[in-house]
Amino acid sequence: MLSMSAQLEIYEQMRLLSTRMVEAARAGDWDRLIDLEHAVSGLRQTLMQERDDAPADRQASARKRELIQHILHDDAEVRRHTEPWMEQVRRFLSGHLRQRQLDRAYGSER
Repeated sequence: MLSMSAQLEIYEQMRLLSTRMVEAARAGDWDRLIDLEHAVSGLRQTLMQERDDAPADRQASARKRELIQHILHDDAEVRRHTEPWMEQVRRFLSGHLRQRQLDRAYGSER
């Protein structure tokens, strides 16, 4: 079981990484964004594997809530930058799939 201070430390690390994720998304640095997301995912896994039975005082609970809210805000900002790019990728891949289907159905003239 993780102590509350250990949990808060993990949430703080996640907050720092989520801020870097926003920077990477704004810059269109998708490789860096993916690396950072993997790091956050590992920390999230650590929290999920541990039971959350640690008694929390009011101050620790408030800090945990602040950190989670910051992470969620950053997540929304990352999605704001990645969703248009993902839609372009979907359209690109969809167009290639349709072209391949047409090529198979009618034969390619290339």
